[in-house]
Amino acid sequence: MTHLWVRAEHRSDEARVGLTPQGAASLIAQGFDVTVEDSDRRAIAIDGYRTAGADVAPEGAWREAPDDAIVLGLKDLPDDGTPLTHRHVMFGHAYKGQPEGRKLLERFRAGGGVLYDLEYLTDEDGRRVAAFGYWAGYAGAAVSLLAWAAQQQGGLCGRVTAHDTSRDLFALVQAELMAAGASRPNALIIGALGRVGTGARDLCSALSVRPTLWDMAETAGGGPFPQVLSHHILLNCILARPGSPVFVEPDATEAIRALSVIGDIACDPGSDYSPIKVYDRGTTWDSPVRRVHDVPPLDVMAIDNLPAMLPMESSEDFAKQLLPTLRLLDGLDEGPWARARVEFDRAIEAL
Repeated sequence: MTHLWVRAEHRSDEARVGLTPQGAASLIAQGFDVTVEDSDRRAIAIDGYRTAGADVAPEGAWREAPDDAIVLGLKDLPDDGTPLTHRHVMFGHAYKGQPEGRKLLERFRAGGGVLYDLEYLTDEDGRRVAAFGYWAGYAGAAVSLLAWAAQQQGGLCGRVTAHDTSRDLFALVQAELMAAGASRPNALIIGALGRVGTGARDLCSALSVRPTLWDMAETAGGGPFPQVLSHHILLNCILARPGSPVFVEPDATEAIRALSVIGDIACDPGSDYSPIKVYDRGTTWDSPVRRVHDVPPLDVMAIDNLPAMLPMESSEDFAKQLLPTLRLLDGLDEGPWARARVEFDRAIEAL
C-alpha cells in the first residue's frame, strides 16, 4: 500500500502545501495511506485533513516515518546535513550547478534516499505536470512594482508579507503606486506566454502598467538585447536551462538605461544558466530587493518562494494540478515519476 507523508514546511515564510484535504480524501479512497504533519503556519488547517481520514503526525516527524513512506513537501529541508533515507517529492533546486543543491544531493547519496523533484515531473511532451507559475508571476510583478514605487519616493522596498487573497495584494500595490505620484512605468515581460508570464502580465495590465511581451520568438536570436535597458522594469519569467540567452549583462549597471528594477521571478542566481548577470544571490521577504547600483538606482528582486505570498490560492491551484500525478505514486517506475528519477540518477552520477 502506498503511504504518502505530507511534511510541514520549516521556513517561517512558507504556508503553502501540495495536497488539500479534498485531495487527501480522494487518495485515501483509492487505497493510499496518508499522513499529514501538523503545522501552525500552513494556510489550510489540520482539521480538514483529519476529517478527510488522514493520520496526523507532529511537525518534523517525517524523519522517523516508515521507510516506505513517500515524503511530500515543497521547499528546502532543514539544513542539518543529515543523510536522507526516504523518497522525497519537493523542489530541490539541485540540478543546475547550485552550490546548496550539491549539498542536498550529497545527503541523498549518503542516506540512499531519492529526490523526485517537482520541477522535473513532466508529461510525455516535457511539460511540467504541476507548477506554481501563475501566482509566482503575479506576486513577483507585485513586489517589483512595490520596489519601483519605493524608488520614486527615494527609498528601498520594505518587508513583504503573505496576503489572504490576491485582491488584498492588488490593493496594496495600487495604493503604493498612487502614493508614488508618478506616471505608471512600463515593463518588459520575458517569457510572457508561459504560466509565470501570464500571472505577471495580468497584474501589470490590471494596474495600467504597460507590458511589452517577449517570448521565444523575440529571444531566439540569443542576444545581446539592448532593448531591455529601455524599459523601467524587467520581469524575467523563463526557466533557466543550458543555452538560455543572457538578458542582462554584467556591465548593465553602468549603461545608459531607463531600467531601474529587475524582477527575476524565475530566480536562479546560483545557476550557471541564469540570464541575469548583475547579481549572485537571492533576496528575502525581509529584504525583498538588492540594490546593485546606486546612481541611477538598479534594484533586483529575487525571492525564491513568491507564491507563498498568496498561500491559499497558490496551494489550491498547485494541489489540483498535482493530484492526478500523485494518484500514480504506486507506479514509480512509469510516467512522470520515472522521468523524474532519471534526472535524479543523472545528477547523483555527476557528483
